[in-house]
Amino acid sequence: MYIKYAVWVLLILSSLLLLVTVLRNRGAGRLLSGLTLNVVVAAFLLYALNLLSTYTQVDLPINTATLGTVTVLGVPGVLLLVGLKLTLL
Repeated sequence: MYIKYAVWVLLILSSLLLLVTVLRNRGAGRLLSGLTLNVVVAAFLLYALNLLSTYTQVDLPINTATLGTVTVLGVPGVLLLVGLKLTLL
């Protein structure tokens, strides 16, 4: 029970420290906004792929691993995941 509270306190404290860092440093804010934009575009690409899964028969889950891969690699990341899905399954 106490560990649950400790995790919440740690989450809130780290969020506040991140906010202070972003407010004090303009470069960090620019980096964080760019990363956020990449995550949103990656989620949209995975959602569009899943929306078209009735035609392509390829559906990829939107989870941390797939979202991280597509965030870092972009469209080649989507193609990599589709290739892995078709090869392994």
